[in-house]
Amino acid sequence: MDKIIANALKTIASLSLSSTIALAQNKPTQSDFYNREIIPLPKGEIMEIGSIALMPNKKIAVGTRRGEIWICSGAYETDLTNVTWKKVYHAAHEPLGMFFKDDWLYLSDRSAFGRIADKDQDGNFETYEMISNDWGMTGDYHEYVFGSTPDKEGNIYTVNCLTGSFNPNAQWRGWGMKIAPDGTTTPFASGVRSPGGIGYNNKGDIFYTDNQGMWNGTSCLKHLKQGSFTGNPAGNIFYKDAPNMGKQPLEPKDKSRIATQAERIPEFVPPAVQIPHGKVGQSPTAIITDHTNGKFGPFQNQLLIGEQTHSQVQRVYLEQVNGVYQGAVWKMLDGFSCGIVPMRLSDDGTLFVGGTRRGWGSRGDKTFSFERVKATNKIPFEMKTINLTKNGFKITFTKPLDPKPASNPNNYKCAAWTYIYQKSYGSPEVDKLNPKVTTATVSKDNMSVTLTLDKLTKGHVHHLYLSNIKSSQGSSLWHPDVYYTLNQLVTK
Repeated sequence: MDKIIANALKTIASLSLSSTIALAQNKPTQSDFYNREIIPLPKGEIMEIGSIALMPNKKIAVGTRRGEIWICSGAYETDLTNVTWKKVYHAAHEPLGMFFKDDWLYLSDRSAFGRIADKDQDGNFETYEMISNDWGMTGDYHEYVFGSTPDKEGNIYTVNCLTGSFNPNAQWRGWGMKIAPDGTTTPFASGVRSPGGIGYNNKGDIFYTDNQGMWNGTSCLKHLKQGSFTGNPAGNIFYKDAPNMGKQPLEPKDKSRIATQAERIPEFVPPAVQIPHGKVGQSPTAIITDHTNGKFGPFQNQLLIGEQTHSQVQRVYLEQVNGVYQGAVWKMLDGFSCGIVPMRLSDDGTLFVGGTRRGWGSRGDKTFSFERVKATNKIPFEMKTINLTKNGFKITFTKPLDPKPASNPNNYKCAAWTYIYQKSYGSPEVDKLNPKVTTATVSKDNMSVTLTLDKLTKGHVHHLYLSNIKSSQGSSLWHPDVYYTLNQLVTK
């Protein structure tokens, strides 16, 4: 009898160990899907990176907040011990936008948009040409200017931070500007507060990130649309100097809600995605589109958003409902050495990330950093897209679902809230609701689930948490939380 019991206990222990191993194997970790590596920086130099440009021959230009431009060689190589650096310029004014085109390196900084070149081919960029300086500056710490890469017509766009992130103490502070190839500069959109980055989606529309503060209940991703007002009225005093923009928008009503004021103010384009403060991030920065056709994972044409305070990369999926952008944000990559400001994604699927924490602080404890991320050959089990329907959401996945748990509505939890649209700094989550998922219908191919909710609320962020959802192979979701900003309801 004792032998039988001993053998039974041994079997149970073996099964328990097997279950533990299986659980460990099915629990996803970042290193399964993405390799993050630190690129060595020049010794003894202060490299607070504010901008990155990809150059020919696998060289990379890096601009520092102290105004230096460096060229890096070897950052694409498997062995990073052979990386070399050369300082080629030192007279920029905190460049926060940079790209390379036709032998010129273009820089957007606090005072101007210009370009530099190495005309005599001696390795130094000694030639500078100013293209535009049609905005003002006082020298205030916060008067950042973030510049885009060119659109298909060669125009670039800047978003100009308010003085102190609060006031328009210099011309065109709180505005988005359009700069043509010949340097002609025109006001493009108003309502900017404290931007952290600017970039395009896959359709070529321009977006910027704005930080929590006055008239921003939480940080957000905003569509920079010609002639629009994006939410902060401080810079609207310059409409008198912007005849191309039409009449000045109505002043928003303090302590209101974005959805209410967007109906009242025709020019007001609400944030495409509100990023819940602390839950997802709190200082969004760079915006880039994954254009790599699967070389950086299964999220082709979606946006990657840098995050300074949390030292992360978030992922955004956008859609247009009734002509208005809205969509979802997920956490994606974590553990960077420093707060992320610029990012660039190469055609071969290498993500280059620059960091700085001076003045802002970050979870990553390094003062500055330069890193790269490459996808492994493993595809994560993730929510891929989420689209609003008339009565809920349709979620697609990167891998087939196990249909049994996915069809159980109790495995989906939803919370919804909005923010006070106010002159005061930020906002708590308000008008909280707990919509119930009433049905969950899995598609025939097991690649998507359509959820019916008992209530959808215009203007609210809808947080969905997917519990117990597995792939057909038994894998857990890498990121089970998604936050969808609902600006417009589907009516047909």
